[in-house]
This record gives sequence, structure tokens and C-alpha cells, in this order.
Amino acid sequence: MAVRLAEKPLEPARKLFGTDGIRGTANVYPMTGELMLQLGRALAYQIKRGNHRHRVVIGKDTRLSGYMLETALASGLCSMGVDVLLCGPLPTPAISNLTVSMRADAGAVISASHNPYQDNGIKFFSADGFKLPDEVEAEIEDLVANDKLHHLRPTATSIGKAYRIDDAAGRYIVYAKNTFPRHLTLEGLTIVVDCAHGAAYRVAPAVLEELGAKVIVIGNQPDGKNINRGFGALHPETMCKAVRKTGADLGMALDGDADRLIISDEHGNVVDGDAVMAICGLDLLRRRALPKKTLVATVMSNMGLDQCLAKAGGRVLRTRVGDRYVLEELRRGGYSFGGEQSGHLIFLDRANTGDGSIAALALLAVMVESGKPISDLARCMDVFPQAQLGLVVKNKPELGSLAGVMRAIRDVEQKLGDNGRVLVRYSGTEPKVRVLVEGPDQKLIDGYAAEIATELKKAIGA
Repeated sequence: MAVRLAEKPLEPARKLFGTDGIRGTANVYPMTGELMLQLGRALAYQIKRGNHRHRVVIGKDTRLSGYMLETALASGLCSMGVDVLLCGPLPTPAISNLTVSMRADAGAVISASHNPYQDNGIKFFSADGFKLPDEVEAEIEDLVANDKLHHLRPTATSIGKAYRIDDAAGRYIVYAKNTFPRHLTLEGLTIVVDCAHGAAYRVAPAVLEELGAKVIVIGNQPDGKNINRGFGALHPETMCKAVRKTGADLGMALDGDADRLIISDEHGNVVDGDAVMAICGLDLLRRRALPKKTLVATVMSNMGLDQCLAKAGGRVLRTRVGDRYVLEELRRGGYSFGGEQSGHLIFLDRANTGDGSIAALALLAVMVESGKPISDLARCMDVFPQAQLGLVVKNKPELGSLAGVMRAIRDVEQKLGDNGRVLVRYSGTEPKVRVLVEGPDQKLIDGYAAEIATELKKAIGA
């Protein structure tokens, strides 16, 4: 089956920034207080245009290291004469929204998303609430690497201030609720919400409760060290077990910074991002609300999604892996909806980035209006078997230079023919190489994935 790929220019070389900001072990370069201070100064230099007081919104997740990095980033911004608005633990999409609603010049989120607690990261938003483009990230890298700002030192009243925004959570709750159709209610529904001990541990349950749902909350006791551990989108089995135990109508699991969503149906079965895209995509097509009848997904999405949309007269346009590339294609092509199998779901008419809570509300609206349970809605898509492996690597040489690996890939592609596909790529956020094989038979593709993995281990010590 042919997969339609969006055209994309070559990505500039990155030293600090990956596909989703900067990440690493907290207090080890690059995730050190020293670098955070430099990044704050560089960001301040980038945004200072005009004579007004410039402001940057800062949010974070619940990691222990967030205090250290937040303080250093704020110090760097203030040292360049920029004021800082501190929001505390809030979802990544909340900071995007608050950056716009508070008329700030930029936003920053200190989070490593789905990574374990000892890691941390940072990502930036422009004044419009969208993630910084590649070229601006490259300019920030250059300012940091070449120490171009050491001579710029505002003094006296020109130094910035830091303020705590006490009602930041309430602002986001109101915003999220307003994306749910006003003529609908969640009354009568019981929903398990797994917050991954992360950034949404207060706001996600509040949104659903205020819309009428009975909410059973798990993963809502962060201690700085338990983020993503055994809970959340990376461990949906915990949510599924809770759904079965409580008899809930569905479950929703978020990741550490709450921009990802994995669903459980009423039977405790996982419904991934592809299935949610199929359900919502068909609903948008039916309502003639899907621009150009096109849904944007990445090369990781199941081929069943393409078939599902095609039967309804729509199409799937593919991008490289990473929600930033989905978002770029949505904006470039004039589309409104897309996402990733992993649960990054972007409704561009409602939010400027992936938002797990808003995606859940979109799905719940379809469920309430149709009167059908999630298990029935998910039957719209026939899933092709997939085998996925993630192998830790010490370095990332060009895959095309690994002769044995390329032979193994070509051999598997030849065996699959038009009945499947192979994707091998390096992770943009972790020291891993990922293998995906899709085809008609699970046992067969498991073997094919293992063959490719064996060659990768030989070539790069994976």
C-alpha cells in the first residue's frame, strides 16, 4: 500500500535541540543550571523587539530537577531585562495557551515529557503559541555556543522581575472546557483519568468534573521522582486495569507533560492514537469539517488508518516522526487535524500544540453525540499487525552507511512486497534506534523485525 508523504526540506544540523526541544539527564550537560541561564539570556535577546516590558511564561512538570532549572532559566531571562511569569506545574499545551492569552513574548516548558524523572528538558513557544521554528532554535544555539551576549548587562530598573501567576491553572481549565460543545454534557459518564504523576495531576480531572463526569483519578500523587513510573500513557495497562475494576465508561492516560493521550475502552482495552484519529477523522469528514478531507499523521501510523479514511472519501498525509512535523504540515497545507500513533493529537482549530485533555474532550464529544461506546467507535479501523523494537545505541551513524542493516531491510521489504512496510529510524529524543515492521501476520513480522535488529546490534552495538 502506497504511503503519501509530505514534502519536507532538509533539517538543519542540531547541536542542542532535538525534535522536541532539548533533553538529557538533569544536572548533566546540556540539562544544567549553567546552560539554562545561557538559554534564558539567548531567548531574551531573540524576543526583545520594541520598547515595552518583555515577558516570558514558564511552566514545568513535577520532576525534582524542575526547581533548579526553572530558577536558572528565570535568572537568565531577568538578567537581560525580561520579566518572568511563573506558572508552576502545568501541561505543555497550557503554557502554549497562556503565552498567547497573557500577551507574552514567548513561553518555556521545563519537562522531559515521557522520559523518567532523572531526565529533564526544555522547549520554547513563540508569542503565537507555536513551538519555535528550526531557524530560531539554531540562532539560540549559536548565541549560546559563541558567548555573544556576555557584554549585554542591563542594570538598575532595567533588570527583569519574576512573578508567580496564582490563577494559571484556572485559566487553562476554563480554556479547555470551552473546546467542548456547549450543548453536550458528560453527566452520567464515569471516566478513569491517569495523570502519570505529572503536570496535569490537578487540571485534567477538574476539566472533566466541571463538565459533569464522575472522575476516578489515578497517578495524581507526584513526589518529584515518580513521574511516568508505572502510570500514564507509557503504561496504559494501569489505566486499563482501573477501568475493568471500576466499570468505568472509558479511561484516559496522559504522559508527564500531558500533551499525549492513550484511551481505554469500557472493556479495558487500549485504544491508541491511530484509532482516536480514525474516530475523530471520520466524524470531521461527516460534518464536512476536515479541510481538504485530509488527516496528517506520521510514518509510524498504522496502514489501517489510511484504509479507514479512504473508505470515507478522505486521505492520510504522512510526515516524519515528531509532533512538530505534523504541526508544521498542518499549518503549511491548511489542514486542521492530525497526530501520532503514540497519542500526540493536534486539533489546530482548538490548540496550537498536542493537548491530551482537549483530544479526550473531542473524542468524548463524538461518543456522547453518537451514543456509542468507545469499543464500537474503534471498530471503524482494521489494524494491520505491527512489530516495533527500540534498541539503545552509543552513537548514530548514517543508516545508509551500514551495509548489513540495509541488506536486511531490503530483504524484508522484498518479502513483504505491497502487503507491508519497514521503517528504521533514530529517536529524536533518546539514544535509541527504532524498528517498525508492518504486515499481514504478527509472527512473521516479529521475525523480520528481529532480523533487522540483529544486524543493527552487529553494526552499532545496539
